[in-house]
Amino acid sequence: MNTKTTSTLAAVAVALLALAGCAPASEAPESAAPQADSVVITDAWVKSAEEGMSAAFGILENSGSADATIVSATTAASPMIELHETVENDSGEMVMQEKDGGFVIPAGSSFPLEPGANHIMLMGLTGPLAAGEEVEFTLTFADGSEYTFTAPVKDYSGANENYEGDGMEMDGGMDMGQ
Repeated sequence: MNTKTTSTLAAVAVALLALAGCAPASEAPESAAPQADSVVITDAWVKSAEEGMSAAFGILENSGSADATIVSATTAASPMIELHETVENDSGEMVMQEKDGGFVIPAGSSFPLEPGANHIMLMGLTGPLAAGEEVEFTLTFADGSEYTFTAPVKDYSGANENYEGDGMEMDGGMDMGQ
């Protein structure tokens, strides 16, 4: 090749690279939106408690086109939080246990957190939770994204259930309802 051809090819390559950088965003590959961006909680509330354990409830709504999975939660009100389900044990008693895999909120659907069913369990409260107070939570999703919400504390009484977790059983003293 002669010098003129090489210079022309180099100029064309530079021009093509410059044009590629100006491509509209719609032509760029799409990345999945963070799971937390499509989930909100409505009707959130926390059961009042003097000490020990409490739970948070509400309706998780997923407006996205993909399932969203909550894998953990945090709050300053409790150093230990688990995502719980309520199931019947071998003795026929209703017991709370950690939900394997977390809470999966189907795409375009909702996932209720209710007394006697799925809920966010607060254990070893850092202080009393009195009706009228508010508790802030941060939910962490399988993709690492986070969603923060605040829930009012309410008085509630329901049926007594036990907690079973990691091979240990303890009386929850927790009124969860059925």
